[in-house]
Amino acid sequence: MMRLVDLRGQRLSKAGYTQIIPRATLDVAKAMKLIEPILARVKNGNESDLIALSKEFDGIAPVSIKVPRAELTKALSELDPKIRAALEISAERIRKVHNDQQRGETTTRVVDGGSVTEKWIPVDRVGLYVPGGRAVYPSSVMMNVIPAQIAQVQSIAIASPPQSDFGGLPHPTILATCELLGITEVYAVGGAQAIALFAYGMENLCEKCDLVTGPGNIYVAAAKRALRGIIGIDSEAGPTEIAIVADETAIAADVAADLISQAEHDVIAAAVLITNSEKLIDDVQKELSVRVPRTKHSARIKEALTGIQSACVLVDSTEHGLEVANAYAAEHLEIQTKNSAQDAQQIRNAGAVFIGRFSPVSLGDYSAGSNHVLPTGGCACHSSGLSVQTFLRGLHFIEYNEKAFTDIAPTVITLAKSEDLPAHGEAMSVRFEDKSSS
Repeated sequence: MMRLVDLRGQRLSKAGYTQIIPRATLDVAKAMKLIEPILARVKNGNESDLIALSKEFDGIAPVSIKVPRAELTKALSELDPKIRAALEISAERIRKVHNDQQRGETTTRVVDGGSVTEKWIPVDRVGLYVPGGRAVYPSSVMMNVIPAQIAQVQSIAIASPPQSDFGGLPHPTILATCELLGITEVYAVGGAQAIALFAYGMENLCEKCDLVTGPGNIYVAAAKRALRGIIGIDSEAGPTEIAIVADETAIAADVAADLISQAEHDVIAAAVLITNSEKLIDDVQKELSVRVPRTKHSARIKEALTGIQSACVLVDSTEHGLEVANAYAAEHLEIQTKNSAQDAQQIRNAGAVFIGRFSPVSLGDYSAGSNHVLPTGGCACHSSGLSVQTFLRGLHFIEYNEKAFTDIAPTVITLAKSEDLPAHGEAMSVRFEDKSSS
């Protein structure tokens, strides 16, 4: 089912590996052109324009874009108790992990009388996007809201697409999760128009946000790229991806099930097995041929697994496999080897690393306590997943007394002159001028 890439005997550059194991093609630049009129309509429009866009793209016109509080309360009261209990357990674990990400204030005494204090200040207001469509993502509500709350963001709004099955409201499980977490500002709007609403704000409806986070489709990614600078963003999330580094000790059924789990998201999701075991590849292929037809979304999964973005990669050794994994920089990386904990220490580039048989990606998607909003498309080489830090800014507070200023002034003046910025130096020397005669 999955194509075979034989890298035995080959040691390539990072670029070389990523050419052989490419991602699915996403033309975000083209999508940016397509969404330009949408962004303009939201920037210059009103709630009626948002409702019209919902009718056009979601097939339903919400009665109002802002979801009434009563609908949140109702959704939680009608939520299946088992789902509520699962959400509460997961939220507790997510909160526990993210509580340890809080940043303290640090004061550095540079010299006697001169200090720099770094304080971590939350953004004032965030807009959190929760996608709809093929699946329902209450987990994404938790993954976005809880870190923002721990960061002490004072104003949090959520947007999620209106659903024709629910009268133009977002999915009731999304609404119930918002209520469970104490989020009362929710908008029934999706796609590029949701990002634009948060970026520009809209009079008498929604205040402009400082930051927008959360995954979405290519049009959401395009809107984030187009509006970055007007609003801060976490990342341009692309299709989900899983890579598994495994050896002969891995269980084929586990590996196949984990590949299928991420292929379930999207026809362009990436699933990559990296192993030095030809037998494991054969066994995984057999498992896939049995398991894929039995799954609910078998057509979608089959298309993802047979796409150019998915592959079984045969390598010389586990060490070689880890090299390939670091080059690929997967959103989700599983290590299923004899010495998985030790091998995981060699990983530098991944959104999140799942170690051993009993730490599958699905655990992290919901209830491990880690965050599932992770860098995709190889961005794990330079970016991190969503965290409390996403919602904080480091501010420096500088305070020097007269003596400390006097001691360093000649250095500053010299550097200012060297850069041909004499006014910078004069801003120092003016403080030595005799003011008594003025």
